[in-house]
Amino acid sequence: RALRVSGVLAGLGVAAGQRVATLAWNSQAHVEAWFGIMGMGATCHTLNPRLTADQTAAMLRQSEAQVLIVSADLLPLAREIAGMAPLPHILAIDGDAAGAGNGAAVRPLEALLAEATPDAAWGDFDENTASGLCFTSGTTGQPKGVTYTHRSSYLHTLRLLQADVMGMTAQDTVMPVVPMFHANAWGIAFAAPAVGAKIVMPGANMDGQSIYELLDKEKVSVTAAVPTVWLMLLQHLEKTNAALPALNRVVIGGSAAPRSMIEVFEEKYDVKVFHAWGMTEMSPMG
Repeated sequence: RALRVSGVLAGLGVAAGQRVATLAWNSQAHVEAWFGIMGMGATCHTLNPRLTADQTAAMLRQSEAQVLIVSADLLPLAREIAGMAPLPHILAIDGDAAGAGNGAAVRPLEALLAEATPDAAWGDFDENTASGLCFTSGTTGQPKGVTYTHRSSYLHTLRLLQADVMGMTAQDTVMPVVPMFHANAWGIAFAAPAVGAKIVMPGANMDGQSIYELLDKEKVSVTAAVPTVWLMLLQHLEKTNAALPALNRVVIGGSAAPRSMIEVFEEKYDVKVFHAWGMTEMSPMG
C-alpha cells in the first residue's frame, strides 16, 4: 500500500527531492503515506493541526509542497490553508473526502490507491537525502523547519531501540499516542517496524477512556505521550478501578512528568516509566 502511495504521488508529478505535506492523526493510512513519500526520495512535511491556518500556510509556503495528505475530519482546516498557500492537490484519508476548497480539488486517497501501480522504485539515492521536515514549536522565536535525512532517521532508530531508551522488540505491541507531527512520533513510526513490533494507532481520540480501551483491548506493552495524556488515563483508571496488566513501560516526554505520576505508574500499576527528553532538532530523542 505504501508503494501504491508512491505511485499516486508520481502520477501527480511528485519527484525525488520535492516535499509532500501531511496533516493527519496517527493512523495506518498516515504511516503508509510516510513510507510512500520517503521511499521514493521525496520529503514528508508533517503539519500540526493544532496550529492556526496562518501558521500552517506559512510553513507550506516555505516547504513549497504541492500535495497535502489530510485526515478527513481536518478538511475544513485544509481548505482554509489552501486559500493562503499554493496547494494544487489535497488527498483525504481516514474518512469522507466530499467537497473541494479554494481551488484545490479534494480526492480520497483510497480510491486513487486502487488504480495505482505498486511497482514504484524505492531507494537508489544517497543516505543523506532529505526524508522529513518538521517545524519546531517556536519556543525560542518563530518556528524553524528541521530537515531529517534517511541517515539521521536510521541512526535515531538504532538509538531508540537500545534497552535504556525504548528497547522495543518483535514481542512488543507499541502504541505511539504522541502524534506523528510531533518530531516523527518520537521516532516510534520507524523503530517499531524496524523490529517487527505490532503498532496500535489511536487516531484523534486522546481522552482517558479511549486510550485505556486501546491499551486493554490490544494488549499494548509500550506506549508514549506527554504528561497531559497520562493524567487523563490515570484519572480514568482511578474512576473505574481498572488495571493495566499488559502494559510494561510508558515513555513520558514533552514536559516534566510530576513525581506523583511516575510513582502511581510504577507502584500502583507496576508500569516502568521512562522519562524522555529531546528536541525537534535531535530527531528528537536526546
